[in-house]
Amino acid sequence: MSVDFATFNSIINHVITAKYPVLLRGRHGIGKSELVYQTAKELGLPIVERRASQMTEGDLLGLPKVEKGVTTWLPPEWLHTACNKAVVLFLDEVDRATMEVRQGIFELCDSRKIAGQVLHPDTLIFAAVNGGDHGAQYQVGEFDPAELDRYTVFDVEPSVEDWLDYAKGKVDTCLWDFINQNHQHLEHKDEYEPNKVYPSRRSWFRLDSALRGLSTLEHSPILYHLSNSFVGMEAAVAFNDFIKSYKFQVTIEDILDEGKFELIKDWKNNDHLALLEKIKSKGIFDTPMNDTRLQNLAEYFIILPSEIGMTIWTAIGKGKCPENISGFHGTITEDGTRVNMHIVKLMNGK
Repeated sequence: MSVDFATFNSIINHVITAKYPVLLRGRHGIGKSELVYQTAKELGLPIVERRASQMTEGDLLGLPKVEKGVTTWLPPEWLHTACNKAVVLFLDEVDRATMEVRQGIFELCDSRKIAGQVLHPDTLIFAAVNGGDHGAQYQVGEFDPAELDRYTVFDVEPSVEDWLDYAKGKVDTCLWDFINQNHQHLEHKDEYEPNKVYPSRRSWFRLDSALRGLSTLEHSPILYHLSNSFVGMEAAVAFNDFIKSYKFQVTIEDILDEGKFELIKDWKNNDHLALLEKIKSKGIFDTPMNDTRLQNLAEYFIILPSEIGMTIWTAIGKGKCPENISGFHGTITEDGTRVNMHIVKLMNGK
């Protein structure tokens, strides 16, 4: 059973406390490496990263030397560091490594030592692979039961919300809004055709970096060809069309500042949910809202379908500003509806 990143973050400290090796399995480009780096940052530990797929036995053990008539090993720099101070030792692409290297990693995970070198007692081991449920799609080697038994194994499958939360403020607002409203284009999860470019969570970040060189983000052949090269044809076409109509989209300001409710008269539930995601991503509910915004939010709230209304009410309650909750509950709309009474009606299914 797979876990999303939020679930992983909620339980990983139990494994870390026990200092057991952690193995992350999942598709390419979903953020496994970033998850390790985030965990290390929260722990205040530096990362020592090695690509196991690029290692030989010498890279793992180091070089021999003769000392007092016997041969010992001079450890490689990464191993010396992991043995002499607390770090997160991140071994990536282990299932692409040679069997000899994997056998060495086996001992490192099992006994926390190799070639006479013992890991620092507070060093943590994380590894990442593409194997597991998706292994047949990759040129990787399978783990035998004894090798797998040395790890605490997490099959990770991040949610769209995981990406949206992480990407908030890191990618262009237009790109973020596109993914927020077009979840199906975030990544490809079906079978892969050979040599065809598909979108991934990583490729959208890479596209965002390339797009920063454009003076303006607008519907154009340049935008299409750039997008196609990173995320493939289907996603590129959809993104280009989205940008073409982006300036006509309803903004947070249209609703909360201007009260332009005529713009949303034909909206479906998904449209309202997309706007809510924009509001949350901007942290609107986390800082005090002025009277105009509270009034317009109330006017918007009472015209919403009940299930969307309850979703917005829950989001306000989860915000970091209690003043918004009390102010919103006490607001009376232009037609005389009290928000707190409307909430009671929603809770009673009316």
